[in-house]
Amino acid sequence: MAEPLLTARGVAKRYGPVVALTSVDLRVDAGEIHALLGSNGAGKSTLVKILSGVVAPDQGTLEVNGRPGRMARPADAARVGLATVFQDPAFVPDLTVGDNLRLTGARAPEVLAHLAGMGIEQVDLGWLAGDLPLPLLRMLDLARALTRDPYLLLLDEITAALPADLADRVFDVMRQRRDAGRSVLFISHRLAEVLAVCDQATVLRNGRDVARFVPREVGEAGLVAAMQGAVAASDPAAAGPARDLATAPVALEARGVSSRAGLEDVSFALRAGEVLGVAALEGQGQDVLFEVLSGLRRADGGEVRVGGTPLVARTPADAIRRGVVLVPADRVQALLPQRSVGENLASTLYSRPGRWGALRLGDERRRVARAVDRLQIDTRAQRQVRRLSGGNQQKVTIGRWLTAGFTTLLCFDPTRGIDIGTKEQIYRLLRELAAEGTAVLVYTSELAEVPKVCDRVVVLYGGRIVHEQDAATADETTLLSAMHGLPGPAGAGGLGSDREVPA
Repeated sequence: MAEPLLTARGVAKRYGPVVALTSVDLRVDAGEIHALLGSNGAGKSTLVKILSGVVAPDQGTLEVNGRPGRMARPADAARVGLATVFQDPAFVPDLTVGDNLRLTGARAPEVLAHLAGMGIEQVDLGWLAGDLPLPLLRMLDLARALTRDPYLLLLDEITAALPADLADRVFDVMRQRRDAGRSVLFISHRLAEVLAVCDQATVLRNGRDVARFVPREVGEAGLVAAMQGAVAASDPAAAGPARDLATAPVALEARGVSSRAGLEDVSFALRAGEVLGVAALEGQGQDVLFEVLSGLRRADGGEVRVGGTPLVARTPADAIRRGVVLVPADRVQALLPQRSVGENLASTLYSRPGRWGALRLGDERRRVARAVDRLQIDTRAQRQVRRLSGGNQQKVTIGRWLTAGFTTLLCFDPTRGIDIGTKEQIYRLLRELAAEGTAVLVYTSELAEVPKVCDRVVVLYGGRIVHEQDAATADETTLLSAMHGLPGPAGAGGLGSDREVPA
C-alpha cells in the first residue's frame, strides 16, 4: 500500500455565517495525481488555502510525510514541500515579470528553464505582468512553483484559463511529477481531464468529503453523481422553440475588422436570436476581437455595425449605449468585490450620467430580485460578492446586464472554472436569451460546449476566420484541425473548401 504524503483530518472553516468546510478528511499518497472535486462552493479552494498556509482552519489536523504540520503561513507550507498555483495569478500587475519573481524569491533562470521545458521560450523578464494574457501568467505561476521541486504540487483550476495545447503541457508536467515519486492535488471542473490524468479523486459536497474513488472506474456519470447526487443534467437545447435564423435581422456585423494587436480581415454577421461560437487556441486573436466589439480597443481597419448602422466605440460605454455588453474572461474585473450582490447587480442601472438623479429603489429591488431568481444566485454571503463561490460570482457578472437590458451579449469563456451544474444553468440562460431575440457571441475554451449551446461556430487562426460550420455537426477533430491551421477531414464542411487556411 502506498505511503500517505498528505493527511488532513476533520478540517473545518467558517467565514461569519457562511460555513466553507464542516469536516473534511483528505489523503494524498506519494506518487499519485489526486483530483479534488466538487461543485462551486463545496469548499475546494478553501481547503487548498488551508493546505497552503494562506488561511488558518478553525479545527482539524494536518500531517505531511507522517509528521504533524501546522500551516500558519505560506512559508510553513513551502518548508514541508508544498507549492500551490492558485486560481488567480499571484503576480503584481504593475511590476515586471522579473520583479515579481524576485518578490517571491524565485530564481529567474530556473523559471525560464521550466517554461522552456513546457515549450514556452519567448518570455522577457522586462514585460509588465499586467500586460500579459492570463494563460501565460498561469504558466509562469506553474514554472515558479516547480522551481521549489515540491513533494506536493497543488493546482487550483490552472487549466480553466488554458487552451487545449497549453493544458496538454500541464498534464505532461503532472505525469512527470508522478513518475518522479512526487504528487499532485488537482482541481478541475473539466471532468474529461480528471478521467484522463488522475489516479484518485476525493469529492467534497457542502463542506464535507463524501466519496473517494478511482475516476476511471466510475466514469463521468459517476463523477457527476458524487458531486451533485443523481441529478440529471438539463438539456440546454430545450430552452425555447426552434428558430428560423435565416430571416432574423442582423444584430452585430464585423466587416473586414483588423487590428495590429492580432486581427486580420475578420468578417461575420450575428443575427438576433443566434448563439455564435468562437473557437481558437491561445493567442489567435479571440481576445482582441471581443475587445474591439465591446469598445475596449479601437480597430485599425474595417467596420463594426450594430442593427445595420456603424458602431463607433471609443469606450465600452459607447458599445453599451448601443446594447452591446461584455461578460469578460476575468469576472473579478467586472465586479465590485467589496460590495453586496444587490449593489453589483444594480450597478449597470446607474452607469449613465443622464440617469443620475433620484434613485428608483423600488424598480431597482424588483430588477435585482428577478436576476437573482432567474440565475439562482446564492445570496448567503451577500454582504460582499467576493465571498461568493466562483460560479455565483459569474452569475452576478451576467446578472448585472439582465437588470439593465441589452440586445447583444459578448461572453468570453463564461463557464471557465465553473462546476457542471452551474454550467448547465448558464447554457440554459444563453439559449433562453437567444429564444427571446438576444444575439449572443461566445468564445469557449471547451469544445464540448459548442454543440450544447451554439447554433454556429467559427474558428480563428492567426487572427483570421478559417472555418465555419453549424454547431450541431461540429466535432472536436474538425475544430481542432482548424484551430491548428490544418485542413479538416474530407466532407467536414464549413469554410475549408472556399477559404484558404494560412500556412
